[in-house]
Amino acid sequence: MSTSHSGDRDRDDAGRARNARPRDGLGRPLPYGSPGVDRQPEGVVRTPAQTVAQAQELLDAGRPFHAHEVFEDAWKSGPAAERDLWRALAQLAVGLTHAARGNARGGARLLRRGADGLTAWTGEPPAGLDPQALAAWAGRLASRVERNPAPVDAAACTPRLRKAS
Repeated sequence: MSTSHSGDRDRDDAGRARNARPRDGLGRPLPYGSPGVDRQPEGVVRTPAQTVAQAQELLDAGRPFHAHEVFEDAWKSGPAAERDLWRALAQLAVGLTHAARGNARGGARLLRRGADGLTAWTGEPPAGLDPQALAAWAGRLASRVERNPAPVDAAACTPRLRKAS
């Protein structure tokens, strides 16, 4: 997919709006022409195992915004029975993004929303995911950023997505 910048909005070859500005590791837009980090391609269909592995790599690298994009692909392309799970994981990643950017209020809110979604999810977790441990992690991090609104180090706060084996 190529993206062009002209006038008011960036558009892809199909005419859909796409922001082509480079982004930093936390997904913040940078000026055109600036070096940024590689973006995650949109609309990629992955297996649950591929989704979890790629998202974990991005989280470990301190790139939760980009992990959110991977979870969003699973949420939008996966089976209907798993969509709430993937959406909750995307919310956790965005919550961590906000906390790392110093937006404690938004970070805590999204971390708690994702934790609620994980706690409510009753299906068999795909790809070894550990929804209960992730919900607990999110609750602890939300409380931490509410007490201390300073930006967190996203890589140092990374959750483990899979159950310990």
